[in-house]
Amino acid sequence: MIRNVIFDWSGTLVDDLPAVWHASNHIFRQAGLAEMTLETFRTEFQLPFKSFYGRYLSHVPDRQLEGWFFERFSEMQHTVVALPHALEFLEFCRTHQLRTFLLSAVHPRLFDAQQRSTGFGPFLDHPYLGVHDKRDRIRSIVEDHGLTSEDTVFIGDMEHDIETARHGGIQSVAVLTGYNRLDQLRRARPDLIVEHLGELRSLLHRNGLQLRIPALTRQTPVATVGGLIFNQEGRMLLVRTAKWSDLWGIPGGKIEWGEPSETALVRELREETGLEVHDVRFVLVQDAIHPPEFYRDAHFLLLNYTCSVTGHPEVRLNDEAQEFRWVDWAEARQLPLNSPTRILLDAVQTAKIPA
Repeated sequence: MIRNVIFDWSGTLVDDLPAVWHASNHIFRQAGLAEMTLETFRTEFQLPFKSFYGRYLSHVPDRQLEGWFFERFSEMQHTVVALPHALEFLEFCRTHQLRTFLLSAVHPRLFDAQQRSTGFGPFLDHPYLGVHDKRDRIRSIVEDHGLTSEDTVFIGDMEHDIETARHGGIQSVAVLTGYNRLDQLRRARPDLIVEHLGELRSLLHRNGLQLRIPALTRQTPVATVGGLIFNQEGRMLLVRTAKWSDLWGIPGGKIEWGEPSETALVRELREETGLEVHDVRFVLVQDAIHPPEFYRDAHFLLLNYTCSVTGHPEVRLNDEAQEFRWVDWAEARQLPLNSPTRILLDAVQTAKIPA
């Protein structure tokens, strides 16, 4: 049973990725180097961060790097926000009397401003800040507080966090809300990968604060709906999600008990995109059995539809997707699509279903 939770900060409880990316590019500009795209930065960035900057800026003194970083980060501080479900998870820890720790590389000065703006500070019993290499500190934390593998979990968003948990002999959970992609986190082999802290909270609640999911005696496929939405110009809406390996696909979700599938589709599309759709047409049903692109093992029955929106639709994504685009057929084929979406596009074009 989990009684102690050690949190990473950046990418786990708060979203500071845009600010750190901009600050890092400021460093590169000052050093006369080319800037990185966000995707390249996410791929290349690593902890300890001195290893990352050392690969490109070994000739620049640490004091200068820190000065350049804070120069730009201070201008971006207001963009650092609480991640969805973070506050609810911290409240869950308080309600269940779980001890909370923070082990982070974040500078104490930055943490002070961020914990005040998010209100997270009072929920963290033992903060350890400015730790360049968490692996060097985890064992002393475990020993000083009498933590054990059975009752302690480290939650983080990067390979380094998972390695730190392993170094300290405790359990690890990776979240898809931060810096590393699904493939990077899988490579680190955490005990569990969750989409966000809300999913982990639900799992702990169902399992009586146990991390490992009990073996089910009988598992059944999960029925879901998804829609390829077309606008008046015949362009289709695609979304990119972390849980599908940062690939592009269609919005959708699970059918609720007693809910007709088309009703579920309209509801899910409204919740995920803010759009009201009409002219709903069934295309096909797909089996997705152990889909390797999905962040956890699953068996889905995917009911796929096309539908339309009118006027000038304003897409308002919830926290399940990170990005959206309205694209034509040629543009869609150029995107890295998840396999079920590629199959759906093939089916729609083959059947010549009107947009």
